[in-house]
Amino acid sequence: MVNLAENIALVRERIAAAARRSGRQPEDITLVAVTKTISPERIQEAVSLGLRDLGENRVQELLAKQPYISGVNWHLIGHLQRNKARQVWDKVTMIHSVDSLELARELDRRATVAGRRVNILVEVNVAGEESKFGLAPEAVIPFIRELTGFTGLRVLGLMTVAPLVEDAEEVRPVFRRLADLRREVEALHLPGVDMRYLSMGMTNDFEVAIEEGANLVRIGTAIFGARV
Repeated sequence: MVNLAENIALVRERIAAAARRSGRQPEDITLVAVTKTISPERIQEAVSLGLRDLGENRVQELLAKQPYISGVNWHLIGHLQRNKARQVWDKVTMIHSVDSLELARELDRRATVAGRRVNILVEVNVAGEESKFGLAPEAVIPFIRELTGFTGLRVLGLMTVAPLVEDAEEVRPVFRRLADLRREVEALHLPGVDMRYLSMGMTNDFEVAIEEGANLVRIGTAIFGARV
């Protein structure tokens, strides 16, 4: 059985070391524990060890687990289809994967009717992988300009998924490009846009991502072990 306490402690140590290498403090980095395929009982054990931010890839899995876990922030980190937005828009702290105007309009419509706002990140396919979702980097600024007219959305940053490689150094340019893009958006001072978050880095590459500016890292395997 995977020792969650040991794994969480080790991940936090690695996050802290990477944060210091980037000139920041460990508390500047939020660990989002990816709970895909993990049972509610195991998740609750992790929560009892201090985890407070949980990330799910699929809407149905998130909704099935949510009633059993309290006192946490839920993040939707996987692709969100517009027809499922109605099920989850008000159930999560943040949606990391907004990458189309159709989805943005649906989220905005529902939030506006309810007098609320949805926290979102814009997903960027920095590496241009055909198998990945997200906007091309050159489409990000025009897209965010469009979102400034959506009163039900709060744009809080950018997200990317880097290619899976053996040597994390190979994807450093991907993380660096997203950080550069964040600065480009910040420099525009667009109304209602707050580029406070860079969601990038997973089990195989999170230290490099932090060194390049990530402050939200999405980690599953290093905490819960390999999925079966």
